[in-house]
Amino acid sequence: MLGGAAPQAPPRYLRTKEAMCVDLIIEDERWEAVGLAALAERACGAALANAGLTGAEISLLACDDARIATLNGDFRAKPAPTNVLSWPSEERGAAMPGGAPLPPEDLELGDIAIAYDTCAREAAETGKDFASHVCHLLVHGTLHLLGYDHINDKDAALMEGLEVEILGKLGIADPYGEAGS
Repeated sequence: MLGGAAPQAPPRYLRTKEAMCVDLIIEDERWEAVGLAALAERACGAALANAGLTGAEISLLACDDARIATLNGDFRAKPAPTNVLSWPSEERGAAMPGGAPLPPEDLELGDIAIAYDTCAREAAETGKDFASHVCHLLVHGTLHLLGYDHINDKDAALMEGLEVEILGKLGIADPYGEAGS
């Protein structure tokens, strides 16, 4: 899946079982305690359903800050922890800012990595429920795999609007609203 440093513990591989597939690689055992497989199925599935996709596949690496900092350094030249990273399997970005991305030709959409430490810290700092914050980041990462981005204001407005819409369907408050909402 993704290059970089060896995991601290042997990874566990899990597959979800719905109209889409999330290949989950758990390198940080804390993710198991929060039920990441179910959260991923729910959040990624909602983002894909919103796009009208079935049969898609996503690889998800559940790691810690050290691992994601290595990946962030390797792929973005930013050797610091971040909450989530994504690597689409193909370029799907819109031709014009604020436009819809191209539909995927390959249903193996790409890879997402999510860091427990940063997610937990962000949720605590903003007073948000941890599971809801993780769902938001998984929706965000899935939208990146589908070609959405936030590089410019028009793209950011489109992507954030979709995040709010998808999360609303899951019963999760607007993540860009007030802290704790």
